[in-house]
Amino acid sequence: MFARTKLDPATCEPWGVEPDGSPVADLFDAVADTYDNVGVDFMQPIARGLVEALAPQPGERALDVGCGAAALFPLAEAVAPGGRVTAIDLAPRMVAATAADVAAAGLDPEHVAVEVRVGDAMAPDVEPGSVDLVASSLVLFFLPDPAAALAAWRQLLVAGGRVGVSTFGAHSAAWHDVDGVFAPYLPPGLPDPRNMGPDSPFGSDAGVEGLLAEAGFDDVRTETWTVPLRFADADQWHRWSWSVGQRRMWLLVPEAERAEVRARAETALEATRDDQGRIGFDQVVRYTLARR
Repeated sequence: MFARTKLDPATCEPWGVEPDGSPVADLFDAVADTYDNVGVDFMQPIARGLVEALAPQPGERALDVGCGAAALFPLAEAVAPGGRVTAIDLAPRMVAATAADVAAAGLDPEHVAVEVRVGDAMAPDVEPGSVDLVASSLVLFFLPDPAAALAAWRQLLVAGGRVGVSTFGAHSAAWHDVDGVFAPYLPPGLPDPRNMGPDSPFGSDAGVEGLLAEAGFDDVRTETWTVPLRFADADQWHRWSWSVGQRRMWLLVPEAERAEVRARAETALEATRDDQGRIGFDQVVRYTLARR
């Protein structure tokens, strides 16, 4: 686990504004300091589960596509001693934050080699046939052509090399109700990785498996895991929602109306309390695995 939280003490919202450039890179540049680091375990356990499903071995060479999702550290642990992890992300501030985390962790380059750099998931600048496994957690659904990206990743793998991607399955109906407070402000068709329709390949296990098969992978299979997402209170949910991709929903709400939207969301959150008094949701995560 690592911490990079830098919150504005007056608003409990991340410092800074959205930069200009690639919409996805802009979004994750904006959340780089706080991404999944407000005391709620979600992205990091999902990434660790993906790494466990891929079963890296000491000495292997791994590529982490979208390093902000925190697969890098469990990959580095698994391929040591003697392994290598190359981690790329399109968002420069996310890369800088991840590189700072690596430096703070004091990883011994003689034990495991780690490189973090800006890179495009659609065309990673990595030599073909130079890695044993590719891990990409909660990234594939953001890409303009997921099948083309997977085909590009396949070329980077050695024969028999493995790929693993994590995507979202079903989530609690209560989460739909909380997100519903944003509905009046969202443009039609705004993609939500947690709620893909039946026409999307990300709407089913078979759909994601089909993307990997189309890209030329063999032995395609799916594992699933239900992640319990729980918050200490509504304030923590609010901070978390600004620290992840849901930030874009908040940015579509006029600033003068955000307090009202937050109040409606907190009312909906009350309905999620479990028998232990906790608020939150359950999210199914899909791990899709294959070989070259």
